[in-house]
Amino acid sequence: MAVVTLPGGSSIEVEVHGDGPNLLLPVNPKPAEEGPAAQAMRDWGGDPALGHSLVTGLRDDFRVVAFDYEAHVIANPKTLTPDAVVSDLLAVADAVDADVFGYYGYSWLALIGMQLAIRTSRCAALVMGGYPPVGGPYEEMLSVTRATHRLAVEALDAPPAGPATAGDWDTVSISLTPEQALQFVTLYEELQHFDDLAAQEGLSCPRLCFAGSADVIEYAPKWGGVRVDIGGSIVDRRAELEKLGWDVRVLDGLDHMQAMQANQALPIIRPWLTAKLL
Repeated sequence: MAVVTLPGGSSIEVEVHGDGPNLLLPVNPKPAEEGPAAQAMRDWGGDPALGHSLVTGLRDDFRVVAFDYEAHVIANPKTLTPDAVVSDLLAVADAVDADVFGYYGYSWLALIGMQLAIRTSRCAALVMGGYPPVGGPYEEMLSVTRATHRLAVEALDAPPAGPATAGDWDTVSISLTPEQALQFVTLYEELQHFDDLAAQEGLSCPRLCFAGSADVIEYAPKWGGVRVDIGGSIVDRRAELEKLGWDVRVLDGLDHMQAMQANQALPIIRPWLTAKLL
C-alpha cells in the first residue's frame, strides 16, 4: 500500500495488485468488514466487498491500481470540479508510475472517467458503467444533489431519524454533512454546460459503456422530484453510441445496484479490457 498526496494536500491510500497493463480502479480494495454499515448496504442491494471482488477478478491480467476515491472525498471535502478530480486521478497514476492506463468507474465515478479521458492522452481504455456517455442526466443530478445538500443542512437541527426501509427513499435520512454534500452540487453545477455529445470528438481511446436496462430511479419531491433513467438512455441511443465508437452492453432487467455487482460487471469488463489493453 502507498499513501499518495493529492494536489490539494490531502492523502489517499492506494493499493497495487498484479502485473500487466495499468488499470485505475477507484474502489475500496479491502475485504468487507461485518457490522451495521455492511448489513445496511446489503439491504439496499449493495455489496460491501465489491471493490475487493473487482480487484481479485482483474489482478491476474492487469496491474490494478485501487483507491477508494469516493470515501476520500467524503472524508476530505473539497471544491469538486472536473479539473480538480482529473488532477487527483493523474496524481495517483503518477505516484505508481502508471504512465499509460485503462480506467473503469461506475455511476459518478464513470462520469469522472470520461472527464479524465478527454483531458489526457494517457488513458488507453475507458469503461463507463451505470452512466451514459451521451445524454447524461447532468441537470437531473444537479436537482438531486441540491436536494441532498438542503436536507443535510436541515438535518443539523433535526432530531435523529429512525432506520430507513430498504428500497424506500422517503425513509432515508441524510448521513452527509452540508460540506460533504455541497461538493457534489459543485460537480454537477460545473457540468451543466458540458456537451457530452460534442466531447466525443476528444475521445480517441477504446471505450465501453454498460448499464442495466432497469436502471431508473424516480426521486420523490424531497429528493428533487426528477427521473434519472440511465438504462433507458443507453438503450435508446445505443446505435448512436456505437456509431460514435462505443462498445455497448445492456444487462437485461437489472437496476443500478444489480448491474454494478462483480458477478455482472467482471464478465463484461475483463474480456473487453483484455482485448484492448493486452
